[in-house]
Amino acid sequence: MEWYLVLAVVLATIAAMEGVAWVSHKYIMHGFGWGWHRDHHEPHEGTLERNDLFAVVGAGMSISMFALGSPLVMAHDAWPPATYIGLGILGYGIIYTLIHDGLVHQRYFRWVPRRGYARRLVQAHKLHHATLGKDGGVSFGFVVARGPAALKRELGEQRASGIAVLREALED
Repeated sequence: MEWYLVLAVVLATIAAMEGVAWVSHKYIMHGFGWGWHRDHHEPHEGTLERNDLFAVVGAGMSISMFALGSPLVMAHDAWPPATYIGLGILGYGIIYTLIHDGLVHQRYFRWVPRRGYARRLVQAHKLHHATLGKDGGVSFGFVVARGPAALKRELGEQRASGIAVLREALED
């Protein structure tokens, strides 16, 4: 496969993974997977969270793609583009870890952005954590974020309609 096609598959997969993450976060993590995700929204002791199990699921997706693309595993049935899809999933996982766990939740390094898109990501995710419980909420993606003003309006509408219960700090 030509290098530019490989790069296109890897980059397209990274972009598609933001959609996969958004859907997974909204409908799985805030749905039937809330048991794993709850501790991410509540104070807890220790470095690891049950929520980190979702990273293991993502790693499993990437490893599975590497296996499907490997002649060592699949012999003549190997599908080489799967390797590049696996690389894209891995790339998104690294981006997610740096942005979500590192930048937003300060698990690996301390830096609070004062302006730009990094600040917008932090604000959007903080607004995501503004609700109590799994219902309601805004900004379920991790790399693409709408502006804070729009997210605050949406949270206000959810609160007014009884969909979301907001933390005290955002009640005013």
